[in-house]
Amino acid sequence: MTLNIKVRVPPAAAVAALTDGGVDPLLARIYAARGIVSPQQLATGTGGLLPPERMHNLERMAALLADAIAAGKKLLIVADYDADGATACAVGIRALRAFGARVDYLVPNRFEYGYGLTPEIVELAHREKNPDLLITVDNGIASVDGVATANRLGMRVLVTDHHLPGAQLPDALCIINPNQAGCGFPSKNLAGVGVMFYLMLALRAELRKRGAFDGKTGPNLSALLDLVALGTVADVVKLDDNNRILVQQGLQRMRAGRTWPGIAALMKVAGRDPAKTSTYDLGFVLGPRLNAAGRLEDMALGIECLITDDVATAERCASELDRINRERRLIENDMHADALAVLGQLPQTDSYSLSLFDAGWHPGVIGILASRIRERLHRPVIAFAPGSNGEIKGSGRSIPALHLRDALDLVAKRDPGLLLKFGGHAAAAGLTLRAGDFERFRDAFEAAACELLSPADLERVIETDGALAPELMTLENAALLERVVWGQGFPPPTFDGEFVVVRQRVVGERHMKLRVACGGREFDAMLFARAEPLPPRVRTVYRLASNEYNGQRSVQLTIEQWEAL
Repeated sequence: MTLNIKVRVPPAAAVAALTDGGVDPLLARIYAARGIVSPQQLATGTGGLLPPERMHNLERMAALLADAIAAGKKLLIVADYDADGATACAVGIRALRAFGARVDYLVPNRFEYGYGLTPEIVELAHREKNPDLLITVDNGIASVDGVATANRLGMRVLVTDHHLPGAQLPDALCIINPNQAGCGFPSKNLAGVGVMFYLMLALRAELRKRGAFDGKTGPNLSALLDLVALGTVADVVKLDDNNRILVQQGLQRMRAGRTWPGIAALMKVAGRDPAKTSTYDLGFVLGPRLNAAGRLEDMALGIECLITDDVATAERCASELDRINRERRLIENDMHADALAVLGQLPQTDSYSLSLFDAGWHPGVIGILASRIRERLHRPVIAFAPGSNGEIKGSGRSIPALHLRDALDLVAKRDPGLLLKFGGHAAAAGLTLRAGDFERFRDAFEAAACELLSPADLERVIETDGALAPELMTLENAALLERVVWGQGFPPPTFDGEFVVVRQRVVGERHMKLRVACGGREFDAMLFARAEPLPPRVRTVYRLASNEYNGQRSVQLTIEQWEAL
């Protein structure tokens, strides 16, 4: 394997400004390479959050909710079926109940009712809950027909969403979405849970103005920041300055043991130490366990886990979520093997995209499958599984050079009627087709990808923070880096360097533990998910990490990529 490495070059002026402001020199270099130009951008206190009033319609929606609470109206949150939707629902339920609202929730089974506020979900809500007001979380911006159905049935709708809007907005009573036209909120990267948290901040301010709290400040909404952090990281939105504050605040609460029983139970069932909670835990440990419920069954179990105050109930829910996640992994592994077999049978082509369909695939896991194949091939990938009524459901994952939703929009405009439904982000999107249109879509999507991508876009480039001097490969620096909130759009630092392999052995049957040397010093290193020995000299891309064994902590290099020298 040949590594195509691109070193991030930090602007010298930004490095100087950060170091002059007291930032550690190593961190200053890393931060500057990620667009940080002043120490003020690194503030993690809630006082640094963007003010709520900058979000279009936020104060109006808060007033509408305050009116509804005062009138004793029945509120119903309609949630999405992923971790962002579940945490956004939990934030809404906990805050609204603390404000005295009559509020319940409904989370549709994705396989029966589809995505978003569909007419079928609205009819179910009317039949089973009969609310006065529907509140969408992490969905609704594209639910034109669903909102029309709600209006016809005498229910008004408040839409809270963060997905990109389509050409037509629903006829809702009020819409908040940082990505809608006319919204001046600077952070366009808020997750659905972030939007809901901001709405609750505005609602508390409105209720306070109306004298609802007897001159006091009202419920402590900071207690919800662990939920906000979990949903934000799990939804893989960009960690801009504002999102990093939300995540940092949530992590601090978790590490201090001030978290809700459901999150504590999820950490316990996963065998993680709450005091050391990181963004990795949120994105790869807790998030998948919540998402598994929505992928294979429905998200009600995940929401119950997050809104219960009873420890025993939370632990039962977490245990069941863990079981479902293990089942999800088995299904995913089988589907991945199927997909690799299909790929092995395909003729070698220079295609710019890949669309796959298998009648035996589970629709709840195709997004993960698309992601794994995307990582392998560095192409935009859309995987399809059977839906209902002669339809197939697709879930896509893209590479940085292709905005997936825009590509699907191009396909839809060029071939009207081909896509029955679609929506999503730059990196991920979902769509629905008639089963007989798969080949037609595959060709149309390939044509769009060929137009929007260049051959250079299809070459995998590994970005690093350059070389790290051996004297900087210390436990102290590893701990320094591990305390920072890293994530989407603010990637954890990786370094590249040449090493001599002193010794190596297989551990856990599938991992390689190594001792490597450079600059006259030796270091422990780990190469995960690979049991074949390395050559005597290698160039590597690695992360600086700490390792704890028998109560002793030491520095360890985690090798992510390597090539022989």
